[in-house]
Amino acid sequence: MISCAPLYFAEQNQIVKPDLLNGEIRPTLVKMTFPMMLGIVSLMLFNVADSYFVSQLGTKPLAALGFTFPVSFTVISLSIGLSVGTSATIAKLIGAGDNSKARQLTTDNLLLTTLLMVLIAVTSTLVIDPLFRLLGAGDDLMPYIRDYMSIWFFGSIFYVLIMVSNSSLRASGDTKTPAMLMGFSSILNLMLDPLLIFGWGPIPALGIQGAAIASVIAWSIAAVVALVNLYVRKGLLVLRIESVSVAAQHWLMVMKIGFPAALSNMMTPIAAAIMTAVVATHGPEAVAAFGVGNRLESLCLLANLALSMTLPPFVSQNYGRGQGARVRSAYYSAVKFALLWQALIYLLLLMFAGGIGSLFSDSDEVVSLISLWILVVPLGFGFQAVTFLTASSFNAVHQPMKAMRISIFRLFILYVPLGYAGNYLGGLQGMFIGFVIANVCTAAMAFMWMKRHLQRI
Repeated sequence: MISCAPLYFAEQNQIVKPDLLNGEIRPTLVKMTFPMMLGIVSLMLFNVADSYFVSQLGTKPLAALGFTFPVSFTVISLSIGLSVGTSATIAKLIGAGDNSKARQLTTDNLLLTTLLMVLIAVTSTLVIDPLFRLLGAGDDLMPYIRDYMSIWFFGSIFYVLIMVSNSSLRASGDTKTPAMLMGFSSILNLMLDPLLIFGWGPIPALGIQGAAIASVIAWSIAAVVALVNLYVRKGLLVLRIESVSVAAQHWLMVMKIGFPAALSNMMTPIAAAIMTAVVATHGPEAVAAFGVGNRLESLCLLANLALSMTLPPFVSQNYGRGQGARVRSAYYSAVKFALLWQALIYLLLLMFAGGIGSLFSDSDEVVSLISLWILVVPLGFGFQAVTFLTASSFNAVHQPMKAMRISIFRLFILYVPLGYAGNYLGGLQGMFIGFVIANVCTAAMAFMWMKRHLQRI
């Protein structure tokens, strides 16, 4: 077995990382979370840029891009699951002081992730036509879908590598580098989109295919930078494989957490699709308002979404070191922040409710329905944040099935049934109230469940 690890590992066996085991808890979490907020915003802009520039090509290319969402989201869900499993596993090893195993696991995980994604890309490319016809795409859209997805599938290899590499960096406590990489890829995509879609000088206009190529270039460069950071700066990669059996064990360790996390993530769009179908019975104005509400929801929960990505490495490292008191303190601090922050966001939304609605529509009915959404639904955002922070904390302490049960309970035991019942009894207002009740009840259950678990560590 030949090792090509960086030279400085011959002198020290420490992974370069911020001190999550001894630093003050709240300042550490704040310092880690703020860069991730910027990173999440940059990812949102990545998707907005693709949609905007493709929309300039006409209705059919934009409709084709819309058809790709369910398939691309499945790959994204897999990448999120792998990221969750990677972060929780590596952070626990770092916290326990097992740096050598953390490096080997990171290496094995990235190798197997690459092999898995190559297999998925090849297989998916071969079934583009039957897959998208099954989703309802017609003959007029299939050429656009083929042009886009035949490139996107292979580009997704680099996308997943970025996600898993970034989660490895976060496991060491570094959230600035992942945020910078996400921002860099978004800016590069924004620059390349118009250049490749519409052409310029000697560069031909590639249409929707250009959008896919722009994404692949941005992802591939960011993936290389991420891997270099892991190897050179963080010391979390070694250029060796101990054995196939050890690599398989490491993969299973990651997937034990990653697979349930991926399934949990896939449940959200399914529940959203069901409720959108119910909203559609109230007319296109209701669907428009509900769509605006969903976009506002992501923005309103931005800080806590970022916190849900930075809390797990902190929890996992301290869990691995056996510092239960710091784990409890971090979790309870996150819950308090979630409730207080979302209460402030709700007050701000109320102050500007009418103006927010008019930004998205000239229709009085749509503006009125957006205002109704703002009045009711964000009341539950603090509790919704508690729910996903609790789920991410369960993943961090290597209890993935409990995290998945929370998602199932929220979405399919409470959210969808209560939303449907509320709609039956009180129309859209009743549905929105049902959403709030579902979030409150789930948060209470999840919090008590986590509290009991934390008392045992």
